[in-house]
Amino acid sequence: MSLFRKLSYISRVLPAYGWQRLTRRVPDGSLHLILALADHFEPAMDARGGEARVGRDEQERRLELWCRQYPKLVDAWRDHDGRPFIHSYFFPAEQYDEGLLQTLASHCHAGWGEIEIHLHHGSREPDTAENTRRQLVAFRDILAFRHRCLAMDSSSNVPRYAFVHGNFALANSAGGRHCGVDSEMAVLSETGCFADMTLPAAPFDPSQTAKINSIYECSMPLGQRAPQRQGRNLRTDRTPGVYPLIVQGPLQVDFRRNGRVGIENGSITKANPLTLRRLAMWKQAGVRIEGRPDWLFIKLHCHGMDPNQQDAVLGEPMRHFLEELVQGAARRKETLHFVSAREMINIILAACEGREGNPGDYRDYKFKRIRDLPASATQADRSASVRG
Repeated sequence: MSLFRKLSYISRVLPAYGWQRLTRRVPDGSLHLILALADHFEPAMDARGGEARVGRDEQERRLELWCRQYPKLVDAWRDHDGRPFIHSYFFPAEQYDEGLLQTLASHCHAGWGEIEIHLHHGSREPDTAENTRRQLVAFRDILAFRHRCLAMDSSSNVPRYAFVHGNFALANSAGGRHCGVDSEMAVLSETGCFADMTLPAAPFDPSQTAKINSIYECSMPLGQRAPQRQGRNLRTDRTPGVYPLIVQGPLQVDFRRNGRVGIENGSITKANPLTLRRLAMWKQAGVRIEGRPDWLFIKLHCHGMDPNQQDAVLGEPMRHFLEELVQGAARRKETLHFVSAREMINIILAACEGREGNPGDYRDYKFKRIRDLPASATQADRSASVRG
């Protein structure tokens, strides 16, 4: 990685980071920690990286192992509301396989997570807005009406979803690489996306915005390239009106014990497993709704199907972290809420509309799971969605 690229990244995020360190403080007293894990879930991922893919049998083996082992790993450690630590499985649209997806959907319907939309595109040549829209709508409707995933709200017949961009290049923000669609944010909005959870980008990635550690709505026209570069922070006295909302994970400077300086970006890897030390940095990032400083929103991310990271997400480091997290919460004056991406957005919207009390009470505030709705209702919605 070039020195220029590193310096460009640092110069972009340093002003906001410095200002936040001066002005943001973790409130004294009790805190509600609302934790969601955005899993860029790709069963075909090859250990060699890049665009290499493993065969169908290996994908099936991995997924069956995951669905068998994950509940055993997390079941003992519950949050304040009695919920386990779950994943939001952002499944790549371009890798759809009916059998694999149904296995994952059954895992989620049993209470171990929810499925959302992930998309890699424009890697070999720039994609188009028309093709992106077609892929998103087709996959959205398959998830909603074939597998009874995703969500609905009372204002629309269109299934609603959360999104993460493959290679982090949201709205063509990586210099034209891995996307090609300047108007991608408008396409997401038009196809029912209620939140993007791509950011922060990996260390020194050109798609990283100068705006960090924030929850906001875009203030630039959605048809422009990378409108997520600027936005209005969400507040307790204003209901947001521009979707998708941008929900960022923590981005902090990590002064490590070995004397090296790194970047904390909420990623779960073998080299950087979950620890209480990292939890302190996520709290310090202070991702919140203005006017509600005691509700902290912690959006983490991982690649659960990456064989190189298997131990970090499905092994002893994860189990040990959850044990320490839950058992020490009262001592740290923390009330834990393990949520899906959808539930996090619902709690955010409840905060924006002045709701108080237990954040966990607002998991279904606006966007409700399709699988919880009557089948007859979603069948009618399917016809309306297709017509739209």
